[in-house]
Amino acid sequence: MNIRPNLYQEFARYLDNLPAGYPTTEDGIEIEILETLFNEDEAELALHLTLLNEEARVVAFRAGREVLQTAEMLEAMVAKGLISGNYPAGKPPRYAISQYVIGFHEGQVDRLSETYVHQFQRYEPHLFADGPWEKLPQLRTIPINAAIPVTTEVMPYESAEAILRSKTHFAVRNCICRQEKHLDGEGCGRPLESCLAFDDAALNTAATGKGRMISREEALAIIVDAREAGLVLQPANSQNPIVMCTCCSCCCGVLRNIKNHPSPSELVANPFIARYGAAACIQCGKCAAVCPMEALTMDEAIAFNPLRCIGCGLCAGVCPTNAVVMARKEGRQPVVPKNTLMTYLRLAAARGPRYVWALVKMVAESLYYRAVALR
Repeated sequence: MNIRPNLYQEFARYLDNLPAGYPTTEDGIEIEILETLFNEDEAELALHLTLLNEEARVVAFRAGREVLQTAEMLEAMVAKGLISGNYPAGKPPRYAISQYVIGFHEGQVDRLSETYVHQFQRYEPHLFADGPWEKLPQLRTIPINAAIPVTTEVMPYESAEAILRSKTHFAVRNCICRQEKHLDGEGCGRPLESCLAFDDAALNTAATGKGRMISREEALAIIVDAREAGLVLQPANSQNPIVMCTCCSCCCGVLRNIKNHPSPSELVANPFIARYGAAACIQCGKCAAVCPMEALTMDEAIAFNPLRCIGCGLCAGVCPTNAVVMARKEGRQPVVPKNTLMTYLRLAAARGPRYVWALVKMVAESLYYRAVALR
């Protein structure tokens, strides 16, 4: 196989053209990460993958490679968490490019090395400073069910329990953020096996050894345990999420970066916000102790800064007097895309017209190669 010159630079540009982006840096840490995770042959093959699931023979046709060798290599890349593998019953496996975050970074769960952890920590600030996260997050925050007033109309995709009851298959995997911090000697001790995947994503998680299948009841219990551990529920930013993370603000890269912003509430897609009533407050401090964004703080008395509230509901869940309750935000509610593809399209649109064009071009070329290769 003839490897093209400047391969990793080309691969980095390709990843940056995807909706979630892969920003460049002055010191080239993004190139170092690719060199650590992908060998040259894997990087070259990844350039022929798209965000659409495709059979190995379609990828092989596009790449000018032999089908069997391509299939074996794609499977090996799935096992390494570098790309996405899809395994529909009774049909050939299908493969797609993974974006960096959320994507092949999370694919390194249970495979983390100290080298990669340190590289990611160097790169993480650039992802949030130079990437598209502030324009449209890939995750959204939803409050714990116990915190939502029964008088409030709640859409199914706004309720963790409703999301779980709408799914058929469930898998749980380790949280890569807490795993990363534990490896770096900064773990917080909160539950490690706590991140959920649903339906096809659940089947793929188990098939690739990244996690294990569980029942709906076990998934519901994980949500309860997450609340008791003070973890924030973050499903994918779509009405039909395929994953749900349980996050702490000390380890989670998303929450840590949001917390550093002066107004975290502006960076989350959540229709709910806490309301604090001083008259009912007994100054127990429980809400301040669990608030991941320091929206509620306690010195001589409880103080509430709504600009820091991300609507996770942890405070309302521990308040013994209902001095803190959850309510819908006033004004326009955040738009939640219907599915993952719409999330990608909205993310591309938030970055600019050329990224929308790149996504449309990718879909059109995928359909063309699929038609030619499978005829």
